[in-house]
Amino acid sequence: MVSSTAPAAATTNPPGTASPTPVPPSATQPLPAEKTQPAAAKPQGTPTSPDLGKTRTAASDSKFVMPADGKIIRPFVKGKSEGIDIGATAGSPVRATAAGEVVAITKDTGQVPILVMRHADNLLSVYAGIDNVKVSKGDKVAKGQAIAVVRNANPAFLHFELRKGVEALDPMTLLQ
Repeated sequence: MVSSTAPAAATTNPPGTASPTPVPPSATQPLPAEKTQPAAAKPQGTPTSPDLGKTRTAASDSKFVMPADGKIIRPFVKGKSEGIDIGATAGSPVRATAAGEVVAITKDTGQVPILVMRHADNLLSVYAGIDNVKVSKGDKVAKGQAIAVVRNANPAFLHFELRKGVEALDPMTLLQ
């Protein structure tokens, strides 16, 4: 059996018109007054804030930053691997590990650029497996500044060395 009665007083808007916005309850009644505490007052039993400077670690205080984003795919091994290889996406930025001066830009036997920077305390950083070098010999470079991009290779990686004079250092001991 079919009912012939229409729905009870349903209101509809014509197509393309907005629905009426209901009045929020706060428009008819004010919000309750907030209970505020003076800025200097702390709830009883609140511990004092820690001095984070006292808990600073050597890594967070490091003068050097990772020169590329990625995982270490080959670690430093004294006398065997004079640096580390960082697996990174081809074209991703290579950053100056610390503030310094570009002292050499050369190429290896495969014509891949190699960049060398001098930093404080007679430290040198060496970047290989790079392309699109963005700096020139003699440029002063800031820590974290983009100096090149990771070369398109299979696999793509940045070879990075730190040296004190001619002695190779394990970069991981100085990087944060």
